Amino acid sequence: PYYVDMDQNLFLQASLHSSDQNLTVFVDTCVASPNSSDFRTLVYELTKSGCASDSTYALFPSPRSNVARFGFNAFSFVNRFPSVFLRCELVVCRYHDYSSRCYQGCVSRFKRNVDS
Repeated sequence: PYYVDMDQNLFLQASLHSSDQNLTVFVDTCVASPNSSDFRTLVYELTKSGCASDSTYALFPSPRSNVARFGFNAFSFVNRFPSVFLRCELVVCRYHDYSSRCYQGCVSRFKRNVDS
């Protein structure tokens, strides 16, 4: 466990360990839950499809393509729960493949109306 105060800035880093130096990593979706085994019932989205859902969520420059850095302000679930657990989905792509998901950034999908 990592203990922090409310509204403290949290900085995280995800590193890809591979012998292939031509890979890059991208943070696609991160959600928080008060339950480490249930990320569906009560969740809080930090980012979804590369788009920030929380105003404090931010991506930061990283030293290498195989490292993703991001952060947000610490929060709690209405003081009923003593802990917050994170689950993040990362995407691995070929470095400099600008058509890949890693280089698309925020992808918002809008539903369209189907008229007769």
